[in-house]
Amino acid sequence: MDFLRWLFEAQIPVGGSVLILREVLGNIFGLASAVGGMRRRVWAWPVGIAGNLLLLTVFLGNVFGSATPATLWGQAGRQVMFIAVAVYGWNRWRQAEQTSGAHASGDAAAVAPHWASNKTRLLLAASLVAGTMALTPVFDSLGSYPPVWADAWTFMGSLLATYGMARGWTEFWLIWVAVDIVGVPLLFSAGYFASAFMYLFYGIFTLTGFFVWWRAAKVLRSAAQPAAVQPATVQPGSTADAAVRA
Repeated sequence: MDFLRWLFEAQIPVGGSVLILREVLGNIFGLASAVGGMRRRVWAWPVGIAGNLLLLTVFLGNVFGSATPATLWGQAGRQVMFIAVAVYGWNRWRQAEQTSGAHASGDAAAVAPHWASNKTRLLLAASLVAGTMALTPVFDSLGSYPPVWADAWTFMGSLLATYGMARGWTEFWLIWVAVDIVGVPLLFSAGYFASAFMYLFYGIFTLTGFFVWWRAAKVLRSAAQPAAVQPATVQPGSTADAAVRA
């Protein structure tokens, strides 16, 4: 109990302000999970869940006595969503790992990156816009920090990106970029500086992850293509050679 009390009350002084320790730790776990995701390791999912639990207590603001009073229902809700989708992704990657025999063969990569179909891409884009429009009035009625549409955007984008990671779609990294572009200004304005700086770093990291998965998808696609059938070599003086000459 003493540890939990310390965890919920601990702050890190920075200049004339403070950072919430839970926020810092939650983002460190999140970064570790992102690194694991880029390397396609199954452990990325449980590590991410630990970070989500910490950040959930942070973004609920006054509910947990946060040093930053702004409550972001979209940010808090997406932590719950992260946990739910992470359980799905964790199970899916474990099954993929067992099916491919990656763990037994010494190749720890649990999923094979691939591109989503054009239809899936359109559905993802439409879902991001439609979900943002639908959730904005809901979060507004709950008293989420303005601009409320930005909170809804980060929620929907995070949902789609996490689901895309579970499915192994390379495009999920680009959805994270779209989340970061909106999420960084929102977090700075709300006073969640540790998360804002982490999101800023994520913006660079997610681009790196995108190119890593892009190259991996290209290598896997090339390896899957059947080798071109080479024409048989006809030896001079052979029966086949005589037949050809005839």
